[in-house]
Amino acid sequence: MKFIHTSDIHLGKSYRNSPAESVRYDDFFACLAGICADTITEQVDALVIGGDLFHVGQILPKTFARTIETLQPLKDAGIPCIAIEGNHDWIHRRDNISWMEALSQMGYIKLLRPARTADGAYRFDPFDETTGMGGHIEIDGVNIYGLGYIGAQAGHHVERICTAVTTVNNLLLFHVGIWKYSPVEIGNMKLEEALPLAERFGYVALGHGHKPYVIETAGGKPYAFNPGSPERVNFGEEKYPKGYYHVSFENGEFIPTFRNTSPRPMLVETIDLGGAENVNQALAGVCEQIVARVNHSGDERQPLLELKLVGRVGFHPFELGRERLKLVLEELVAPLHVEIKNHLSLVSSSDEVNGVNKSLEEIEQEVLHGLITSGSEYQGREEELIRLAIALKNAVQKGDVDGDELLALLDPEGN
Repeated sequence: MKFIHTSDIHLGKSYRNSPAESVRYDDFFACLAGICADTITEQVDALVIGGDLFHVGQILPKTFARTIETLQPLKDAGIPCIAIEGNHDWIHRRDNISWMEALSQMGYIKLLRPARTADGAYRFDPFDETTGMGGHIEIDGVNIYGLGYIGAQAGHHVERICTAVTTVNNLLLFHVGIWKYSPVEIGNMKLEEALPLAERFGYVALGHGHKPYVIETAGGKPYAFNPGSPERVNFGEEKYPKGYYHVSFENGEFIPTFRNTSPRPMLVETIDLGGAENVNQALAGVCEQIVARVNHSGDERQPLLELKLVGRVGFHPFELGRERLKLVLEELVAPLHVEIKNHLSLVSSSDEVNGVNKSLEEIEQEVLHGLITSGSEYQGREEELIRLAIALKNAVQKGDVDGDELLALLDPEGN
């Protein structure tokens, strides 16, 4: 039996109200289309998706239609697409059918989701083709179980998961991160909490974090695999390998091979403008440093660019406007999308006397700290709430999130 394991596709992701919106939207569908084409060419028995097929739970109708179009070749080829829900796939109001459930009922995916008994135990019912629901499916002797995203308490559920499975040659789809390896800060479990899964499952197909990693038993045997996202979703992923796992099951053993995809180029650069006395000097510094650092690898696609400006300068940081910088960057690297973080600090005579050197970011954090500590009910949680406030601000400023994703920041466990 052979299958392809991918995760965190994030269909529907884009930069809203930006000239790059449609092109970036297409990137994620092109990535999934390429994986579907590989699935057919390799003649594997299944494509498994470890969660976050979509970027948000409440997707646009055009995203749903485009998803069906992209998955149609798999359906025509008779190759099942087996999926679980990630935290981004969730809808917080469950009075209506979700898009994932609709895809499953229409036969484009097989959505695996366990049932729960009255005492909290798991029950992995066989997948029902009529209802499009179930927790377990068997393909060529391999038993595939699906769990999805269950939040920060995932580690406490491992024993009940293992108890519910009594078959052999088992594969588990689980949208969860492992602390120490996962680059995300929510929805993880400890390494020691995950180890019992190795006794019940020969292959644990992880998702959630966008960085690839492999988890081993104490004896050094790999058993859990996170392919990361096949396309670069957020800034910070520019150095991660991007791809998926091609897995063969032979003689009772799962044999995975990581295969690279071709994500859009992403550049994250810190530009030190310290000592610049005016805006013109600062712009010249940006040009000089960008030209020296940007490596044109032959990829003709426009890169995604994040620019962090640092240093003490002799002019007010706000004078270095975003639109002026964008015009300069357009000539140098022609980025598809630019995000600029202005961490410049202003040098003044009083600063030099008093030793004060505060950036805009530091001033922002001080203001938030003062506001939060003014409420007695928030004492002891200042740092946590400051990080949350800044995360919400950054998400809104980027313009690529909706209400559900902002709600997920406030409620990471989906309560």
